[in-house]
Amino acid sequence: MKKLLYILTISIAVASCGGKNESVEELIEQGDLTAIKERKAELNAQQKELKSEIDQLNAYIESKEKKERPLLVTTQVIKDTVFKHFVEVQGNVETDKNIILYPEFSGILMNVYVKEGQRVSKGQTLAKIDDGGLASQVAQQEAQTALSKTTFERQKSLWDQKIGSEIQYLQAKTNYESSLNATKQLRSQLAKTIISAPFSGVVDDIIAEQGQVVNQGQSQVIRLVNLEEMYVKASIPESYLESIKKGTEVTVNLASIGKEYKGIVRQVGNYVNPDNRTFSVQIEIPNKDGLVKPNLIATVKVNDYSSENAITIPENILQENAQGEIVAYLYQKNDTTAVAKKVILETGYNYENSIEVLSGLNKGDTVIIEGAKSVRDGQKVTTRN
Repeated sequence: MKKLLYILTISIAVASCGGKNESVEELIEQGDLTAIKERKAELNAQQKELKSEIDQLNAYIESKEKKERPLLVTTQVIKDTVFKHFVEVQGNVETDKNIILYPEFSGILMNVYVKEGQRVSKGQTLAKIDDGGLASQVAQQEAQTALSKTTFERQKSLWDQKIGSEIQYLQAKTNYESSLNATKQLRSQLAKTIISAPFSGVVDDIIAEQGQVVNQGQSQVIRLVNLEEMYVKASIPESYLESIKKGTEVTVNLASIGKEYKGIVRQVGNYVNPDNRTFSVQIEIPNKDGLVKPNLIATVKVNDYSSENAITIPENILQENAQGEIVAYLYQKNDTTAVAKKVILETGYNYENSIEVLSGLNKGDTVIIEGAKSVRDGQKVTTRN
């Protein structure tokens, strides 16, 4: 169309010039170069003027045609679904069975009966400290206790037969009980020279060396770890106290080992930390392959809100008008055309690019997705899907 208008422009210009002066052919035949240049300048000016007018007409025609052309969009039919919102915090992998064993008796570490990496059972002897002659004292005391027991039993037999004095009976009884208590105390002291496993687990580290002098409650001897009962401990802001309970759904991600676990909150702390206004939660995690280790960093997602039969849409299609209202556009199809219809929404929680719509949309509505930021109310639209 532009080409035809351009040819028409040249024709009109030539015709208009020919009505006033000689034709171009006549000027050329006359050979007057000055007159020819003047005629050329006149035609160039007329051509520029007509071209400008034609450009304006073309621009107007094009804008009109563009307005009439439907905007290409994609749509999505609204369905109800389960919507879940999660609060994301950082946690730490822990176990209650990760301890360092300290001696309860001071002396030389005579024997270490285990190796690093060895699995041991609860109560198993791990190491022994030199008792410094305490075992001999126990043996002597046990002999003394046996004698006092015999004396007491004989004196009691006589007393039962009303033979002898009550003082003799009571003295024998007191001597036996005193000797028995002394034996128990010495045995208890001797037992402290043995370091045994308080629970089943793996010897992670032997810290003290055999032959080293160890001090009661001060020298570290062995680290014992049980990796079967692992949990993640995380701190949650106090604002979530009402929504997070025992049994709440949780997802735990351990990025360092590429593992993700689904679980529930097994314990909710009863104390709010005044320093950071948080409370603690614990989530039990399985560890069949032994890859989970204490002190691993964990990303914890705790489900603080759930809604059945919720209506959700992509959050990035929403707009906000001058009144601060949240706006989306529906795809409404008539007999032959389709148009965009603006709707005002009331929204709830958003999570992972989805947002819950509380009002403004219904199940079965068709909402515009791609093109939602370019469309206007009442504009003709067409869909590729």
